[in-house]
Amino acid sequence: MDRHEIPKEITASHVAQMHREDLKIEHLYGCKGMTYWCDEKRQTAFCLIQAPNKKAIQDMHNHAHGEVPHRIIEVDGAIVESFLGRIEDPDKSQKTELNIINDPAFRTIMVIGLRKVSFLESDPRLMKREIGNYNKYILGPVEIFLGRVVRQKSGYFLLSFNSVTNAVLCAQEIHSHFMASSNNLTNDFQLRIGLHAGVPVTDKDEIFEDTIKMAERFCNMVHGKIVISPEVKELYESENLNVKLSHKNLKALSVGEEKFINLLMDYTEKEWTNAAFNSNDFSKNMGFSKSQLYRKMIALTGKSPNSFIRDYRLEKALRLLKKNTNNISETAFSTGFSSPAYFSKCFMDSFGILPSKYVQNYVV
Repeated sequence: MDRHEIPKEITASHVAQMHREDLKIEHLYGCKGMTYWCDEKRQTAFCLIQAPNKKAIQDMHNHAHGEVPHRIIEVDGAIVESFLGRIEDPDKSQKTELNIINDPAFRTIMVIGLRKVSFLESDPRLMKREIGNYNKYILGPVEIFLGRVVRQKSGYFLLSFNSVTNAVLCAQEIHSHFMASSNNLTNDFQLRIGLHAGVPVTDKDEIFEDTIKMAERFCNMVHGKIVISPEVKELYESENLNVKLSHKNLKALSVGEEKFINLLMDYTEKEWTNAAFNSNDFSKNMGFSKSQLYRKMIALTGKSPNSFIRDYRLEKALRLLKKNTNNISETAFSTGFSSPAYFSKCFMDSFGILPSKYVQNYVV
């Protein structure tokens, strides 16, 4: 898939003409133009092309009309379809002579996390069944609000929406269903929802990589709420005639808060395996005093810097134990804990079960 930055004077009609010129000579370069997306508002166009390599796409475009793409990434057709809804020209466009497709590739991405709060006195079979019940409460609204499931695994959903409004309303519906159903189920689960919006091809190597990363960060950092980016909030209010977005379980980040989250997570992801890494390193390297950092982190995450680091490491350890690739001591040291004994204590305090018992009861 490639990305073209198009000048203001270039319209969907112009892009359709360029696409038609590509199709005339694509065979010369071993290419096949599948379809394209054009966004006049954001001045971008994206082409989906079967090709032997990136150079073939560049040469084909250069020969056809001279508009060489600004970026090309390798993608899987099935993944593209799950994000964007199609991998060929829509029927309505095929009925026109020029095949004009004024269809943006801009999408709202939702990440949902569902995590067990405590494994204390928990039945693994019951937990699995309850996760299945919660999944129903998630998938129902997704279908109603025209979302698409890109990826689903235990406790994790990656979803794509054409409409910002549908994405936000879907998140609110899921949260309401979750709160209502939690009263009827015995095990304690924590729901996390993050929403961000963007385009499929940026300077990263994977489709929607920037957008997914931000949605995951929102989801993982601010617990118990629907967390949306400033852009999602602005677009929602614009689509709904400037009706203010207000919901007691929704957190609309400011531009400053979004920037802070990026700084915090970039630094955490770089240093978290270092056992000597602590809250003092946060304040020194992020340019905040200890009191400023504490206030910002409490406001956004509900956690102190030290608690945030510990919980981040424990989540990583939980994933490693699920994969069953390391023993407990190896997991402790690889996730930045100073000793297996301290790791076991922190794990017990957080999840209500020793790591050895967790592996015995919950890891297949």
